[in-house]
Amino acid sequence: MKAALYDPRDGYYQRSDRTRWGREGDYRTSPERSELFAATFARYFAALHNELNGLTIVEWGAGNGSFAHGVLSTLRDQFPSLYAGAQYIVYDVSDDALGRIRKLLAEFADRVQLYSDSSLISASRGIYFANELLDAFPVHRIIKKDGQISELYVTVDENNTFDWITGPLSTPGLVEFLTAQTVELANNQILEINLGIDDWLAQIATKLEQGFLITVDYGAEAVDLYDARHHPEGTLRGFSRHEFVDNVLAQPGECDLTTTINWTRVKNVSANLGFEVLEFASQDKFLLKAGLLNQLEYQLGRAKTEAEKTALTIGAREMILPGGMASSFQVLVQRRTKRS
Repeated sequence: MKAALYDPRDGYYQRSDRTRWGREGDYRTSPERSELFAATFARYFAALHNELNGLTIVEWGAGNGSFAHGVLSTLRDQFPSLYAGAQYIVYDVSDDALGRIRKLLAEFADRVQLYSDSSLISASRGIYFANELLDAFPVHRIIKKDGQISELYVTVDENNTFDWITGPLSTPGLVEFLTAQTVELANNQILEINLGIDDWLAQIATKLEQGFLITVDYGAEAVDLYDARHHPEGTLRGFSRHEFVDNVLAQPGECDLTTTINWTRVKNVSANLGFEVLEFASQDKFLLKAGLLNQLEYQLGRAKTEAEKTALTIGAREMILPGGMASSFQVLVQRRTKRS
């Protein structure tokens, strides 16, 4: 999975010959679905800045840059005094993505820093933000057969195609994870373990002394995620041209790969690192509380054409309509306070 997504030459996120985002790509994230997503978060960021003595935003895994563009545009237009001192830091492992982001954010060049090396980021106070990042971390796949727990690996079969094979657990971290989560697998059940989330949270904790960590993604609590009745074969899946990919091994590097994240684990690991949960809600409810309808009213008042108004209204519905896409995503807001 790491190679398929992040190989420097052929990895899905590294390739410059693929259109990954938007209607013409393989998937659409919330910033592409509605400009109100980023604008509403900008309002939320502005409300947090009093605790930070200024506003520094670090976006981890910035995709095509549409969220950053929306946030910076909103701050410039609606919060000019805050925008005057704001800094926006973008980190992404993909050089292709960073190239696209640099072009998109050219008008904000004096406010933006772009990094492909996370060790260079030194923002100790601010807001760290990640949208649909954790679900793209490579995972381990675990299976229980005849009472024994094994790990699923990828091999090449007699037809020279990729196939699954079982073997012993590759790292003690998997045993520690299963023990900590008290996971009891059913026979033939498959589940994914995302150890990369632990490493990522630890990395953020070494950088952020005071501020907020805001994570948006699709996930579930462990009790539901690991229920064999709901996910007997786990949640690993692929997307290509907005359709599910039946065989995730068939064309590595050609499609997006993702899993549903374990929010219970995220919150537990974060707590051990000194973070406290401020809010945890479905994305639609979070955006409503954060002022999406007020932002919609503001932007409708500035819209110059009926087409712009229609796009705003449709986008708002996508963000808050009960049972819609946004209701299947969650927003976790955590605070970290500098310890004396």
